[in-house]
Order: sequence, then C-alpha cells, then structure tokens
Amino acid sequence: MTDETKTLSHGRLLTRFAQLGPYLRQNKCSEEGYFFDCLSACVNAKKSPECREFWGWWMEISPKEGGFEYAYTFGKFDTEGSWKAENVPNKSSTEVKASLDAFYSKITEFVEGELGLEITAKPSLKEPKLGSAA
Repeated sequence: MTDETKTLSHGRLLTRFAQLGPYLRQNKCSEEGYFFDCLSACVNAKKSPECREFWGWWMEISPKEGGFEYAYTFGKFDTEGSWKAENVPNKSSTEVKASLDAFYSKITEFVEGELGLEITAKPSLKEPKLGSAA
C-alpha cells in the first residue's frame, strides 16, 4: 500500500467503501485489493430464490502509487455463488452497464473527491475504460 492510500487504513477503507452501497464483498478484500460486485438482472425470476442466477459485473480495485487501479468483468453469478465471465444478453445489458456506471461514479467521487487520489484502469483491462476516458 502506498503512503497516499495509507492515509486511510485498510479497515477504514473497508468502512468507507461499504458506505458506497451494497457492492463491497469484504470477505474477498485485502490490503492488496478490494472486490466489488453487483447482481444487476435476474436470469430467470421464475426459479426459486436459491436457484436463481444473475447477470452483473465485478470489479477489483488495487492500491497503486497516487491512488487505485481498477479492472472489471461482466458475467453471470451462478447458483454456487461464483462469477463466470460471460457476455450479457442484450435484454439485460443496459441494466447491467447502468449499474456499473452508477458504481463507477460513486467510487470515483470518493477516491478523487474525498481522498484526492486518482483511479485509473489497469493496463491489462480488456473492457472499455470507464468514465471520461471511455
């Protein structure tokens, strides 16, 4: 973790990230990275709740010099509780992308606005970059 990101401890970052909404998965976070996801659209609402799968996204944010880097993936959250990278069908893609855009706006406002740090895409990101660089 860099000196800049140490201004908030790992525990305090977890607390602040959790305040951004129901995206943070604390059990998948460490000082080396933070895991966020969103179950945006139900694949089949006619199934019983424990058998439902969802279209959505997940994002990992890692501390770097001067801020954080992110990478995200679209896919399906299965009944086993795992994410699988898959193309989201057209009927759900608008909803899924809108939820990612909403989260990105919140995380950017926090990192850049409150912490005074930058958040940028990881060089390895295969999806389009989010925000004004998109």
